[in-house]
Amino acid sequence: MSDSDYWKGKRVIVTAGAAGIGLEIARAFHEAGCKAWICDVAEPRLAEAAKALPGIGTMACDVAVPEQVDAFVARAVGALGGLDFVINNAGIAGPAAPIESISTEDWRRTLTVNVDGQFFVARATVPHLKANGGGAIVCMASVAGKYAFPLRTPYAASKAAVISLARSLSVELGPHKIRVNAIAPGVVSGERIERVFTDRAKTKGISYKEMEAIALRAVSLKTMVDPKEIAALVMYLCAPTGRAITGQVMSICGGLEYTE
Repeated sequence: MSDSDYWKGKRVIVTAGAAGIGLEIARAFHEAGCKAWICDVAEPRLAEAAKALPGIGTMACDVAVPEQVDAFVARAVGALGGLDFVINNAGIAGPAAPIESISTEDWRRTLTVNVDGQFFVARATVPHLKANGGGAIVCMASVAGKYAFPLRTPYAASKAAVISLARSLSVELGPHKIRVNAIAPGVVSGERIERVFTDRAKTKGISYKEMEAIALRAVSLKTMVDPKEIAALVMYLCAPTGRAITGQVMSICGGLEYTE
């Protein structure tokens, strides 16, 4: 079976698929010949994605709201005619501040989007994967969920929870031939990391360039990860190459061994 034969007609949902990592993942599936639906909270970005990837399905959805998730999954699966892959990508950076300066609202919002959102999506999509006779779920975690991450405690805590969620689901869903893995990116190039570095630089009282240098100091390859590289890893896990891979946390971080 050729790659094109495998991917043709496969059906995938990508959350937060209108920009950044999510858009590159959606693009990779789309270009491989899959049928894809994406959701996002940014409706203008959804329109741009639909224009860039003709034929892709889009719908506005905040994954922190279970009713919106249920509506998105129902509409997407109905249009796709089933489901093979779920890319649980949606998440927010949360505040960059000392613990005593973090508001209850910011803490709860970070956990609600990053953890509750992945739970809501898994809950809504797993019955369709079971009906399909198997498939794959990829949960977007972070190296922040593996190491200490000062000044980003809500984000780090949420991503540690995502890792645990993926591992637990891999055992629960294994008998149904559903593979579940987490991907842990490091420093990823793009608008989001620029906002994070700006906030952390202000907190530390240093320049943006100094903050960037500090972040890359712990990276063996001294470079950021390209979102396209993450998309390629997602495709690897969903392809036959990932047939025996489940319950794993796949770091893609340029050799990041600690955070500071």
